[in-house]
Amino acid sequence: MAKCKVCRAPFDRRSMTHKCCSPECAIEYARKERENRERKEIAARKLAIKRRSEWLKDAEAAFNAYIRARDKDRPCISCGRFHTGSYDAGHYRSVGAAQHLRFNEDNVHKQCCQCNQHKSGNAIEYRIGLVARIGIERVERLETNNEIKKWSIEEAKAIKAEYKAKLKEIIDTQ
Repeated sequence: MAKCKVCRAPFDRRSMTHKCCSPECAIEYARKERENRERKEIAARKLAIKRRSEWLKDAEAAFNAYIRARDKDRPCISCGRFHTGSYDAGHYRSVGAAQHLRFNEDNVHKQCCQCNQHKSGNAIEYRIGLVARIGIERVERLETNNEIKKWSIEEAKAIKAEYKAKLKEIIDTQ
């Protein structure tokens, strides 16, 4: 006895290719299969025309999620307090000012929305917290790093995959 792929009722197969118990279920099964195939084709077409900026946004979203999980038990780097609200992955040197430090883990830490968004990053307090957390040498290295970097689509894909894996590792160890 096999189960119908649509209504889950048991039925006797006449051959190995029969997946449904009746012609009505077979029509419904064929419709669902066609919809699934079309959905996959649309997703593949969207992926093919995805721009570099969209890949970078996806990579940054994965990176930021990792930063928030990494610093989950730490206070806001700027004000040093725990808040009940949401947190951002705040950049010490902003993406606009230092594109090449966008995915640098020393440059990005958990920051409360108040400091990051309403106080424009609260840069002076951020630097004090950053020196305490990673040391003056690494902070000065960030401040003097002015190289030019343009991320490729392949690099963005690799960064996204890397930080998704790191986030999964953090979640699995909790």
